[in-house]
Amino acid sequence: MTEAMKDAILAHLPQRDWQEKIHWFDTLDSTNNEAKRMAAAGAPDGTLILSAQQTVGRGRMGRSFQSPAGMGVYVSLLMRPMAKPEQLMHLTCAAGLYSCRGVWDAAGFQPKIKWINDLIAGKRKLGGILTEMSVSTATGLVEYAIVGVGINCRQTPQDFPPELRDKATSLLQATGEEVSLPRLAAAMVLSLTRMNGELLTRKKAIMEGYKGLCITLHQPVQLLRGEECTPGYALDLDEDGGLIVSFPDGSLRTVNSGEVSVRGMYGYL
Repeated sequence: MTEAMKDAILAHLPQRDWQEKIHWFDTLDSTNNEAKRMAAAGAPDGTLILSAQQTVGRGRMGRSFQSPAGMGVYVSLLMRPMAKPEQLMHLTCAAGLYSCRGVWDAAGFQPKIKWINDLIAGKRKLGGILTEMSVSTATGLVEYAIVGVGINCRQTPQDFPPELRDKATSLLQATGEEVSLPRLAAAMVLSLTRMNGELLTRKKAIMEGYKGLCITLHQPVQLLRGEECTPGYALDLDEDGGLIVSFPDGSLRTVNSGEVSVRGMYGYL
């Protein structure tokens, strides 16, 4: 990441010593991978990793996330919450909500969320979130949690591979205007830092905010597990972000993101 880009991002941040918190890179395999390496080396709570591009950007269930230079914002936050894993079940929902707020603050555009971790604009994927954590076998507490966010900013349809052009989008396509990458990066730094401070104290408000942006709710869905595809209807979310689904036989089930992949009955959603 160039010095000019660093200075431009810092210019959008309030006056404080961000140099100790933010680590800058021209290119990484993934910002989450770097966050893991830094966590193993003892990096403190609140450490942020920003990279101009990722060569092996990752999403949930091992899916790839294209991260070319100059086209998006790629950031990860390292958290050390000193909490039990069950207290962080809503982390991905929180990351979605605060990422949407960051986009709104920088671009004046309100993304929606496809359960559980995709930012959506016009029924296409605008960005993705990957949360990961490590738990101590000795204490049962979370050693660290990582939130990684990638947001497509400047791509035109031709910048995406043909197979993604009807599924992916960018802020440029959604708004018709070119968003400032430094301004968006700074907004994401501020929003994710705010999330870190509010995660355990504002859970109810976080889940209410997430529900308000989740377009999966009150829609037909398909639950995909391997080759099996089961139709259902997304009724609600539980307090931890689990999706409550009703099935044609009248039964209800709460599913989590580790069990299934959820898609709408039509198109990407």
